[in-house]
Amino acid sequence: MARKTIVVSIPVSEKCLSRLSSAYDVITLPNGLGSGSPDLDPNTVWAIVTNGSTGLSQADMARLPGLKLACSFGAGYENIDLDGARHHGVSVTHAPNTNMETVADHALALMLAVSRDICVRDRALRTGAWASIRSPRPTLSGSRLGMIGLGNIGQAIAGRGEAFGMEVTYTAPEVMPGVTWPRLPDAVALAAVSDFLVVACPGGPATRHLVNREVLEALGPKGFLVNISRGMVVDTAALVEVLQRGGIAGAGLDVFEGEPALPAALRDLDNVVLTPHMAGRSPAAEEAQVTALLHNLDAAREGRPLTAQLA
Repeated sequence: MARKTIVVSIPVSEKCLSRLSSAYDVITLPNGLGSGSPDLDPNTVWAIVTNGSTGLSQADMARLPGLKLACSFGAGYENIDLDGARHHGVSVTHAPNTNMETVADHALALMLAVSRDICVRDRALRTGAWASIRSPRPTLSGSRLGMIGLGNIGQAIAGRGEAFGMEVTYTAPEVMPGVTWPRLPDAVALAAVSDFLVVACPGGPATRHLVNREVLEALGPKGFLVNISRGMVVDTAALVEVLQRGGIAGAGLDVFEGEPALPAALRDLDNVVLTPHMAGRSPAAEEAQVTALLHNLDAAREGRPLTAQLA
């Protein structure tokens, strides 16, 4: 069987590239298709590996007449034009549930780090502080956890929170089957009854700035925001303003608008814990994502059914 050409338009590990290269001709464009490559012949590209943040536009598809498959390396796919894919006859897959346990663990880590002020106190202790940094801090046990979104990742976070003794409430477009946690109609109502508000909904136009000033004001000066979803879901300008004046107690952010460029206003705040969009990254998660990717590439090449197909 002739080797097919794949463009990898996102950064992936050498291990992933090695496994792909064993069966396919791989062109790496980690800065996206727009970065170009002298090795790229648009007529020979059969598949693209992307993700929800980088996505794939209809214009990109139109420039690749031989494109048959777009694989999102992970669960997100908000910037892949599914209607455009259907128009151009491009199948689209993603990899749900491959990193949800890792993301859920990371969400709990952010909740603990920001509420217990771990990062600030670690730095202060190293400079000789002691008594001044031993003041009491909030913890998870007995607090109220509000989940914006209760898909697989949201439920994994909520389950961990409940194991910590937290009282779980959520908001989602519909009542989630099989769960007993109470649902509230919107994010404002949820924030008003939450000590920790965790954003775990999909990104995209429908959820852009869902967490706005009104939601943050409802969360209040003792509340913490954690976002492991997409940066666009939170209004950054409103968040910065509220954090600066103590309108909420703090935030743990794995994602933010404009990433990877970190807004200076966030960088300078001590009541924010930041990580570089890595919540879903662990050896186990990567192995599961690579396995899902290779399964769908091989299935498409051999004419077998795809898994987690979106278009």
